[in-house]
Amino acid sequence: MTNRSIAKLFEETAELLELQGANPFRIRAYRNAAKSVLDLSEALSDLAQRSDVDLTKISGIGKDIAFKIHQLLEDGTFPLLEELREEFPADLLKILRLPGVGPKKARVLYDELSIQSVDDLKAAAQAGKVAELKGFGKKTEQSILAGLEELAEEETRFLISTARESADAIVESLQQLEEVKHAMVAGSCRRRKETCGDLDVLVTTSDPEAAMECLATHERVEKVLQRGETKQRVKLDSGIELDLRVVPPESYGAALQYFTGSKEHNIVIRRRAQDRGYKLNEYGLYDGDRLVAGKTEEEVYAAVDLPWIPPELRENRGEIELAEQGKLPELLTLADIRGDLHMHTTATDGTASIREMIEGARERGLEYIAITDHSQRVSMANGLDANRLRAHWKEIRKIREEYSDIEVLCGIECDILEDATMDLPDDVLAEGDWVIAVLHYGLRQPREQIMKRLLNAVKNPYVSLIGHPCGRLVGRRSAADVNFPELFKAAADHGVMMEINANPHRLDLDDIQAAAAKDHGIPIVINTDAHSPENLDLMEFGVDQARRAGLSSADVANTRAFREFRKLIRNHD
Repeated sequence: MTNRSIAKLFEETAELLELQGANPFRIRAYRNAAKSVLDLSEALSDLAQRSDVDLTKISGIGKDIAFKIHQLLEDGTFPLLEELREEFPADLLKILRLPGVGPKKARVLYDELSIQSVDDLKAAAQAGKVAELKGFGKKTEQSILAGLEELAEEETRFLISTARESADAIVESLQQLEEVKHAMVAGSCRRRKETCGDLDVLVTTSDPEAAMECLATHERVEKVLQRGETKQRVKLDSGIELDLRVVPPESYGAALQYFTGSKEHNIVIRRRAQDRGYKLNEYGLYDGDRLVAGKTEEEVYAAVDLPWIPPELRENRGEIELAEQGKLPELLTLADIRGDLHMHTTATDGTASIREMIEGARERGLEYIAITDHSQRVSMANGLDANRLRAHWKEIRKIREEYSDIEVLCGIECDILEDATMDLPDDVLAEGDWVIAVLHYGLRQPREQIMKRLLNAVKNPYVSLIGHPCGRLVGRRSAADVNFPELFKAAADHGVMMEINANPHRLDLDDIQAAAAKDHGIPIVINTDAHSPENLDLMEFGVDQARRAGLSSADVANTRAFREFRKLIRNHD
């Protein structure tokens, strides 16, 4: 079993325990275990077989969880999970993801209306039965119906992190075959979209059967759905389906361009080919029956009088015109990032100490970081009140004196409360080096109140950054109703920066709003929101989002040397 599949089963256990109304500490143990397993750099199945490895030494894994890991690796499940699955219908877990429906309400739906599936829930809501339940009402019922529509669409798509991990595993195996010359993922995964419906992998090889067999027998493949001589479709253990296509070497570039998309981008490219008397398809660019270009993407674009366009920009949002004018941006790279200004420690809901987070940042070559644990409103994460925060900052200041090669800022992720005040008083915020203001609660408030909260935060003289500005969770929670033009104007006027949160579940700002923030002259800060040293590696997803927005290193604040970055912080020393 892969780390991801093990973590998924622990997360399922936690959700089912929530439905059961189990002890919160027991639920948290499984959630922490899921997070720890995902953070491992080695396969847990390999670690469990080694006599020199004690699984209980891994953060978040105690004796009971370690025992269940061995059961999972041997049987693919464990008794508690099977008992919970028998107690509740599987669709209740999907219902938990709907806006306004937590474990308690899901249990009420199950107990009072005998809801067994999303179809049952849809029928009950359409009949007005949900609104009649205590604690629900018409507004919640309408929210559930809207959420069910989104859920139907989201179930066919996967986070870019899941898609990337799956695709990379397959491509790496194919590239190791001596017969394979090229192997690359295409489609929305190559364009680094937030979610992917499926995966396309293209290869050139002297032995198509070897490539087909490599995929069919791959450890990540759950089921072969269709297999031919040059095309195979499989379902992976992540749930995502993948198409492998073997293409001739002379068509590889044309096929890569075609299958990378987007559809809108490709329509324009094909039209340009037609305007020049050519025909362009996945096999190449032709002048009549003569192949003019197709071996590489570069020669395909050159044939229609364009430079090569980075995949992340291929959405027909002006990239063609920029390419014509020779004004394509030099996109940001991961190597450009020098700092990470949003992370958590064991002081709240992180899994590592201050020193461990600093060491993790140093190992990744970062020059500066900010430790930004939660404020008190986030009680489920053991958020910090004024006294605990001051003691936390005192400890950070003491520890950072030990390091001469990295700057460590005393920060806080401070909630903007539902009444539009800050979660901590100004005299406390004034003592910090770096203040991130965020929305965590009340995301369904009307636009007027959401904007009052955000604008009050922007005007607060101690706020440095608006973190994950719309509060969405990709595929799980809709965004707050934010008037972005109004927010960006205020941020530009007051010198407040905007975040691209690199966590694949957030990616907030999205690519369109990040581009709009750039147009307002607002410095963007890409942060990982790391809860462990391993989470610091999520930075690449934020960089990908920035690239889709057309951002260069000059547009991103944390590409600057620390002295220059510091100048961007309001009230900097």
